Amino acid sequence: SFPVVFSVINVPFYILAFQRMGWSFTLRTFAAVTLVSVLVRYTPDWVSFASLDPLYASIVGGSLIGMGMLVLFRHRTGLGGINILAIWLQERFDWRAGYVQLAIDLAILAAAFFILQPDKVALSVLGAVIVNLILAINHKPGRYAGYS
Repeated sequence: SFPVVFSVINVPFYILAFQRMGWSFTLRTFAAVTLVSVLVRYTPDWVSFASLDPLYASIVGGSLIGMGMLVLFRHRTGLGGINILAIWLQERFDWRAGYVQLAIDLAILAAAFFILQPDKVALSVLGAVIVNLILAINHKPGRYAGYS
């Protein structure tokens, strides 16, 4: 199931997070990943749409995800995997997390062109660009940092 696979895939990234970013970051990230896993499992039982335009879903979904991830990033929390790497690269080398994540997402989506319909991949690219531009534009080192 997705929750199990998502959790297992993140184990090496938790090790990176612990070694490079500390217990506090790692525990908050673990909690966020666990919450996403639970919500992915139960959200279809709670929410349904009779009609949803895919273009609208890509734009609004990408915007909401980008804003949610911005809140997490500003409070030194990731959603596992690429987020942990992007945040660490921003802190270590001043590479903007949004651009790092966008490059990785686009590489993954380029591979998707070999197995998915181009229109579906294009909508995913649009969503990824929106998510990561929100991060790249708004998550700048020193601009805001909330700590708990």
